[in-house]
Amino acid sequence: MRDKSSLDKLKKGEKAVIVDLNSNEIPAKFYEMGFLPGTEIEVKHIAPLNGPICLNIIASNSLIAIRKSEAKVIIIDPK
Repeated sequence: MRDKSSLDKLKKGEKAVIVDLNSNEIPAKFYEMGFLPGTEIEVKHIAPLNGPICLNIIASNSLIAIRKSEAKVIIIDPK
């Protein structure tokens, strides 16, 4: 079994399952967009120069871009 890490560590094309959100300050909009424990995601694009990360929430086939600082608090289990 692999170690859990944060979402910002994934490379383009990699998939993972969200395990936890490691912050009380994360906006409620993330829950509304589908960033819930157990959700499978895939990295579609990583912008250069520490820019946003584009993710596909596989269950709803939604593309969402989040800041790298926000991705650091999303704990994942890589696939």
